Amino acid sequence: MEMRALGRSSLRVAPLCFGGNVFGWTADEATSFSLLDAFVDGGFNFIDTADVYSRWVPGHQGGESETIIGKWLQRGGRRDRVVIATKVGMEMGKNRKGLSAGRIRIAVEESLKRLQTDHIDLYFSHTDDADTPLEETLQLYGELIKEGKVRTIGASNYGEVRLRQALGTSERLGLPRYEALQPEYNLYARAGFEHGLQAACRDAGLGVVPYYALASGFLTGKYRSENDFDKSPRGARMTRYLNERGLRILAALDAAAQRLNATPAQVSLAWLMRRPCITAPIASATSLAQLDELMAAARLVLDESTMAALDAASAGD
Repeated sequence: MEMRALGRSSLRVAPLCFGGNVFGWTADEATSFSLLDAFVDGGFNFIDTADVYSRWVPGHQGGESETIIGKWLQRGGRRDRVVIATKVGMEMGKNRKGLSAGRIRIAVEESLKRLQTDHIDLYFSHTDDADTPLEETLQLYGELIKEGKVRTIGASNYGEVRLRQALGTSERLGLPRYEALQPEYNLYARAGFEHGLQAACRDAGLGVVPYYALASGFLTGKYRSENDFDKSPRGARMTRYLNERGLRILAALDAAAQRLNATPAQVSLAWLMRRPCITAPIASATSLAQLDELMAAARLVLDESTMAALDAASAGD
C-alpha cells in the first residue's frame, strides 16, 4: 500500500481515510468493528472522527464514534497500526465549544478517555474560533505535544486568510503549526478549496484530507432523481446536487467507470487522490461491500484524458 506523508509531520497514511462519523449512527458497534477490521486488513491505516460525532442524532450526546473506536482498539490491539484523527471545537453542550486553552484541555482528556489511548495522532481544530487568539490555541497544542498527548495538529473548515494567519503565528512565535487541512472538496464542490486554500496548502506544504469526498453519496450515482432521496438518511441533502451540472458530472463518471470497469464512487475518489495537495480523501461505509468498493479506488489509476474529462464536466462551481 502506498503511504503518503502528511504535511511535514512524521505521520504517513494510506491514500484513503475512513470517515468515522457513521460509527454509532448508521453503523452499530458490531458492524463498526467489522468495518474497521476489514479496513486495516486491507492495508489502510487512517481513521477520522470527532468528539461531536454523532451529536446530531436524537438521544446522542456526542462522543459515540470515539467510544466505538476506543472499544475496537482495546479489543483488537491494533493501536500501533493506525493513525487516529479526531477534532475539537464544535459545540458539545452549554459552554463546551471553541478553541480556548481551557476548552481544549478538557476536551482532549475526554477524547483520550473515549478512545482508550494515551495519544491522538492528528488533532484537528474542527472549525475556526474567531473569539480565541490563534496564539492561545497553538500554544496549548504545543503543551499537549510536549506532554505526548498529541502528535500532530490540523485545521478543519478554515478559510484561506485564517489558515495563513495561523501558519504565520506558528512561525513567528515558534509554535507547532497545522500540518493538515480538512476542507469540503469533491468533484461537485471545487471552488471553496481550489480558489485560495489550495495555494495556501501548496505554499506551506500541508497535507489535505477532504471531507464529503463523495458529496454525501451523490457521486456514487445512486441519487439520480427525487425518487431516490429515500435511499438513505442523507437523501434529503441531494437537492443541492441534483441539477444540470450535477447530472453532467454523473454522466462523465458513468463514462469513465464503464471504460475502466469501475464504479462512479471509485472514479470520484481516484480523481481526488490525483489532485494537487491531496493526501487522502475521507469516505464512509456502512457495509463490507461498500468498504470493498471504496478501498479498490486506491488501486485505480486515472489517465490524463479521464482526469481532463472529469475536470471539464465539473467546471463552473
